[in-house]
Amino acid sequence: MMENQNHESRRLLDPEYGEEATGVRSEQDAYLDKVKNAKLYLASFAAVLGPLSFGFVLGYSSPAIPELSTIPDPRLQLDEGQASWFGSIVTIGAAIGGLLGGWMVDKIGRKLSLMFCSIPYIFGFVIIIAAQHVWMLYLGRVLTGLASGVTSLVVPLYISEMAHERVRGTLGSCVQLMVVTGIMGAYIAGLFLDWRWLAICCSIPPTLMMVFMCFMPETPRFLLSQGKRREAEEALRFLRGPDAPAEWECARIEDASDDQGGRLGMADLKDPGVYKPLGVGIMLMLFQQLTGINAIMFYAETIFEEAHFKNSDVATVVVAATQVVFTAVAALVMDRVGRKLLLILSGVSMCLSTAAFGVYFKMSSETHGNSSELCLVESPLAQNPASELSWLALASMGFFITGFSLGWGPIPWLVMSEIFPTRVKGFASSVCVLTNWGSAFIITKTFQDLMDLLTSAGTFWLFSGCCALNIVFTIIFVPETKGKTLEQIQARFKGTPEQLRYSRQT
Repeated sequence: MMENQNHESRRLLDPEYGEEATGVRSEQDAYLDKVKNAKLYLASFAAVLGPLSFGFVLGYSSPAIPELSTIPDPRLQLDEGQASWFGSIVTIGAAIGGLLGGWMVDKIGRKLSLMFCSIPYIFGFVIIIAAQHVWMLYLGRVLTGLASGVTSLVVPLYISEMAHERVRGTLGSCVQLMVVTGIMGAYIAGLFLDWRWLAICCSIPPTLMMVFMCFMPETPRFLLSQGKRREAEEALRFLRGPDAPAEWECARIEDASDDQGGRLGMADLKDPGVYKPLGVGIMLMLFQQLTGINAIMFYAETIFEEAHFKNSDVATVVVAATQVVFTAVAALVMDRVGRKLLLILSGVSMCLSTAAFGVYFKMSSETHGNSSELCLVESPLAQNPASELSWLALASMGFFITGFSLGWGPIPWLVMSEIFPTRVKGFASSVCVLTNWGSAFIITKTFQDLMDLLTSAGTFWLFSGCCALNIVFTIIFVPETKGKTLEQIQARFKGTPEQLRYSRQT
């Protein structure tokens, strides 16, 4: 029976078995036409409660730090240095969580990894709620950061391995959409709740995720990699509906898994099907942080003040809402426009806007005289509230956030989940997540030194140069994954016979 299944799989996939690429696509389209997506959307919703929790973790510090800095209790009161660590220590926990998540997804699977990562979310916020000393606040932030690191690795993998190619881009983009939604939710809740009640609010999404994931399936690809074909077919029937022949997709995945081999070994690092996508994934994560997103978000409050938007709390909500809107737009068009084009347009937008920011700071420094000694607490914006250049800073920020949300915000995480073979997904994804969070921590912590060395204008021009480089990198190295199965994407890097079909479809 297994021989017949393998034969059927090869007949459906291989051109040498008499099917032209267009014939295979027609058969694949016929299968997808029978698919019902309702339960796939349900499983995706359960999973993206993790990124929503992640967003609440990132957004929590913004409303909490001002209150903790003025709290009467001296055991909990944060000075300037402690407040900085309270905000940034999350990235250290997330980097560790990325490594832990890479091990977990290979050992216990995608579903259980998601369920277990809700535990440090909940315990972290419980410790913050019950905090009596500053070290308890740090511990709570590290635990929630740890869970965020696991989430940022596992959820994109879970969704990409469940979703079919017609909706994978949209569902994969919902990861970043829910992150920015969580950030906005924390900002809005922070307008009405004190820091303890805000932590209680932030603990709700991970609790719901743990409950909902109990009823969701493991991904078919992971089950097949463990030799559990019957369970994989049951998972596919749940995700695709009763009318779609799950055996067809199961045989296709199984055939590709046989070609990929077993477990990861050191020799696999010489395999172009491993090192090429790994290089692409690492550079995507690095370039995402080198866009200057953290610097732009830092200046958001003072930019709004310059534009006479005095309520800085509401201003941060406006920035977060802008991210939500345009990340949602990206999710809607992802499977129509494609990843590569959106990355290029996003890179162009950020390159121009950060260059304009540099011009703004240069002109401000000439107007104000000695502003090269810019510090993070007092910017040129704050020095001259009546500056006639405020429109340039405001327009640059809006243009940048729009561009980032359309491309370099969601797409690196989506592409990371699509390009790695099953046997290396845990290892390769953990390297990418570690690169992302590690570079975020380094850039955030060295930003002031960079400003002192290059001036504010020079720093933003450096970011503009990095955005120009990411455009070139995207054009040359990043493959278009729209409308491709995961097996076709991976074959593109490896250069197997499947590459012929991939090329014909592109």
